[in-house]
Amino acid sequence: MLRCWTPGLALFLAVAVGLETKGASGDWVQFRGNEGQGVAPDADPPIEWSESEQVQWKATVPGAGWSSPVIKDELVYVTSAVSSSDGSGGKLQVIAFHLDSGELAWATDVFDLPVDGVKHDKNSHASATPVLSGNRVFAHFGHFGTACLSIDGTVQWRQDTLGYEPVHGNGGSPILVGDKVIYSADGKANPAIVALDSDTGKLAWKRERNTGASRKFSFSTPLLVSVNGRREIISPASGAVFAYAPETGAELWHVDYGQGYSVVPRPIAGHGHVYVATGFGRPNVLAIRLGGRGDLSDSHVTWKTSRSGPKTPSMLLLGDKLYYVSDGGIVSCVNALTGARIWQDRVKGNVSASPIIAGGRIYVATEEGVIYVLRAGDTFELLAENRFAGRIFASPAVTGNALIVRTETQLFRIEKQ
Repeated sequence: MLRCWTPGLALFLAVAVGLETKGASGDWVQFRGNEGQGVAPDADPPIEWSESEQVQWKATVPGAGWSSPVIKDELVYVTSAVSSSDGSGGKLQVIAFHLDSGELAWATDVFDLPVDGVKHDKNSHASATPVLSGNRVFAHFGHFGTACLSIDGTVQWRQDTLGYEPVHGNGGSPILVGDKVIYSADGKANPAIVALDSDTGKLAWKRERNTGASRKFSFSTPLLVSVNGRREIISPASGAVFAYAPETGAELWHVDYGQGYSVVPRPIAGHGHVYVATGFGRPNVLAIRLGGRGDLSDSHVTWKTSRSGPKTPSMLLLGDKLYYVSDGGIVSCVNALTGARIWQDRVKGNVSASPIIAGGRIYVATEEGVIYVLRAGDTFELLAENRFAGRIFASPAVTGNALIVRTETQLFRIEKQ
């Protein structure tokens, strides 16, 4: 572990996250919540439940998709890939459910799904989570395209001319910054970050990123931060993490991390730092001090560790504690300022969904359909194991004191009754 922490430096960095994608109380408007950090500190969802107890409703979701639920103005949105019954392909859909009842509000076909769509066995063709703003829904399907819909399901625009050659399908979710929809487009070759005009879908800017990584494909979701009033888009790719100016796409800084590829975890920010995981093969976790320009690889990495880092799930920050879960279920809690390990334990199962924190508790969903509830604190404390019939790859959402959980075929509202 590398440590070069200088406490005084962080005191001069005013860092804020999620400034552009605001939601009202009860909303969860993008991947990992309104601020993109996966934390709902004021919520108090159930600790224990079953598929019949503490379930306000459940709804069947057609097709297949790992996109996480998002919530705004009493509607829950997901995306899904719905195959044709005759095997001739299918449709990529945006689907809305009523938050109070789980009843279907509408389902809109957005793009055609070809028969030979390529993806990893653990992936879906609808893995990117939509982002919500005002009366619009922005849905992204990776190399298939991006679309804007109104809240009644009417398509406002489609953008399907910016495709790239994918590896394992799609995954990274879009963000909304001002009048731009921004997403990573890291395929087999020529990896890039792309910004579309949110009113028209036309290309606003595109920036290719060149690194030393031999495998170019990655799937991370960017994060908007503000550092002393300067907005930066933090976007991990294979081989390096970059920061860009949202207005122009100009590169502000980067940190190299070698051959890390297929990077999935979304960055998180706090304490004057951004925390990133470096993907496959062996992931490192890096704490990068914000506020610099240019190549910061040798100057701004405060600490790093290669012990049990996540390849797929995003991390969590609460107070001065950084929590992360490896794909194999090893849960780690480290000091966010120094990287020193506080505790480490494990849950049973494999983890692809990103954990969340609600009411001081960590909710970890496994591929096998179990949500473990842990107390966030100085020691590992398992509070409950809650089992579903279907697998879970989507991250839970929080609305009020309820969890919205998507399994392989169902959508659940879990709330104290």
